[in-house]
Amino acid sequence: MFCVKRGFLAIGLVLAVVIPFSDAEGQSARAEIEVHRDIDYIDGTDYADARDRLDVFMPGEASSVPTIVFFHGGGLVNGDKAQGEFLAKALVPRGIGVVSANYRLSPTVEHPAHLQDAAAAFAWTVAHIADFGGNPEEVYLAGHSAGAYMAALLALDDSYIREAGLAKSAIHGSIPISPFLYVEEVAPDRPKTVWGTDPAVWRQASPSSYISGGKPPLLFVYADGDADWRREQITRAARDLESAGQSSVKAVEIADRTHASVVERLVEPDDPGALQIAEIVLRLGGGVQ
Repeated sequence: MFCVKRGFLAIGLVLAVVIPFSDAEGQSARAEIEVHRDIDYIDGTDYADARDRLDVFMPGEASSVPTIVFFHGGGLVNGDKAQGEFLAKALVPRGIGVVSANYRLSPTVEHPAHLQDAAAAFAWTVAHIADFGGNPEEVYLAGHSAGAYMAALLALDDSYIREAGLAKSAIHGSIPISPFLYVEEVAPDRPKTVWGTDPAVWRQASPSSYISGGKPPLLFVYADGDADWRREQITRAARDLESAGQSSVKAVEIADRTHASVVERLVEPDDPGALQIAEIVLRLGGGVQ
C-alpha cells in the first residue's frame, strides 16, 4: 500500500525560465515557464534514485490551467522524468501545465508497483496542482512508450486510481504517445522482472483487457516510424474501443517521426503532435472529436 503525500515538505528548486516559441499561427512569442523540481509525492518513504519525485512546469502567473501528468518511457526498466521537459516546453507556452513523474523501475520492483506509483503521482497532482496554478478538475494522463502504456492502463482500469483514493472521473483524458497496449503479446519478449512469467498476470496488466465504453477520452499519438507491431496495436485498440462503444477515442499518426523523435520533436514550432495534444486539452469538456 501507499499513500499520497499531502504536504510540501520536499519542494525543491523553483525556477522561472523564459523561452522563445512559435504559436499555432507561427507567430514568434516568448513565455515564462515556472519549474518546481524534485517534489516528493509519496508519503512515508524515500525511494532510491529519486523515483518518488516529480517536476511541475507551469505558465508564469498560471491560474486554473489544465494540467497533464506525464510518465517517461524506457520499458519500465530505465528512463527518468527529464523526458517530460519536451512536452512541457511544447505545451506550457500554450497555457497547459505539465507534471513529469519518476516511478520505481524493474528489476527493483515488479508489476503492479509501477502503476501504483503512477496513480500516486496522479493523485498528488489532483490534490495539489491548484497551489501551482492548475485546475484539479482538468488533469490528464500522458506518457511515452512504457509511460504511455501506464497512461492508457490507468484510464482503462480504474482500480489503480481508486486505490489511490480517486474516482475514475478524476481523469479528464488520457494521451498515450506510442504505447504498447497488448501486454500478453509484448511480455514474452520482455524481462520477466517486469510482469513475471504468468500469462494471467500479463492479461491483468494489459490495457487490452479493459476495452469497453464509458472510459475517459483517449487520444493515441504515434509515429509513422514506430515499429509495425506497435502501430498495429494502437490502431487495433482504437478500433476495438470504438466498436465497444467508447465514443471519445482517436488515433493520430505523425509523419516523419521515429519512436524517439515523436516526443523529442514536440518542441519544434507547429509540431503536429504538439498541436494535436494541445487541441484536445484546450477543448473544454475533454471530448475527442
